[in-house]
Amino acid sequence: MNSLNNLTVIIVTYLTQKKILLECLNSINKEVKIKIIENSENFEFKKEILNKFSNVEIVCTGKNLGYGNGNNFGLKLTQTDFALILNPDLVCDNNFFSNLNSILEKNRDFSIIGCQYMYDRVFMPAGFFDSKKNNVFKKKFKNNEIAPLEKVDWVTGCSMLINLKQFKNKEIFDENFFLYFEEFDLCKSIIDKGNNIFTSSDLKIHHLGFQSSLGSNLENSKRANRMREWHWMWSSFYFYKKNYGLFKAFMKMSGKFFKSFFKLIFYSLTFQNIKKDKYLHRFLGILNAIIGNPSSFRDK
Repeated sequence: MNSLNNLTVIIVTYLTQKKILLECLNSINKEVKIKIIENSENFEFKKEILNKFSNVEIVCTGKNLGYGNGNNFGLKLTQTDFALILNPDLVCDNNFFSNLNSILEKNRDFSIIGCQYMYDRVFMPAGFFDSKKNNVFKKKFKNNEIAPLEKVDWVTGCSMLINLKQFKNKEIFDENFFLYFEEFDLCKSIIDKGNNIFTSSDLKIHHLGFQSSLGSNLENSKRANRMREWHWMWSSFYFYKKNYGLFKAFMKMSGKFFKSFFKLIFYSLTFQNIKKDKYLHRFLGILNAIIGNPSSFRDK
């Protein structure tokens, strides 16, 4: 039985470089349906992609919806029971889809299965919200002692297999997030309901890095850095506030808030503009989260 017929790959792009996207598409099994969700009004090389890949559909959202909202947009268009969310700057291992098919044949009692990295053994692809459990998992992971399908609390959002039959609707991500922490928030809600999340060492991907979420055609790296700093801080505070309460959010983020403020003053007085810009946007991200403003920062 071929479960890949019941799978749709969703790739959210934002002015992503053609070369990066082609590497991703070429690594996907040709039998699998693919939906590219372009977070803008126009997909620049649409004809070329559609001519080369008969299994691809391209839809433009009309504006930059962010990671979670963009994936929700794609999930609403998905007719299959399973969806594989992939960042466009990923390349799947040669055995990825045959292994995925085997997993689906043997185990469907899951909400999410996360993938692991081919080369990176430092950045954790999964873990636990409880620090003690997470430390045990880290040791097992670094010693290659975890099972091929290991139960966890969270997985990273760059590559996630989602069982849509486990969800009441297809708006599975909290759209208050624009960038960062959406997958942790989703995983937290799944674990709180008593459902299953796994990480699989049989599903390997090569992550090229931060080359998709903000697009490659931004005027310069400063704009990308501002977006990263602002939204990382905003999303961090919002995640803790939503899932653990306002007091926990303050406890987790107050140090970063005051550190950003004092470093902003220091780098302003010493005319170190790059570092000043970094801590300005960190400070503003936390401040806007504290006062309840939405994640509306866009460095256009």
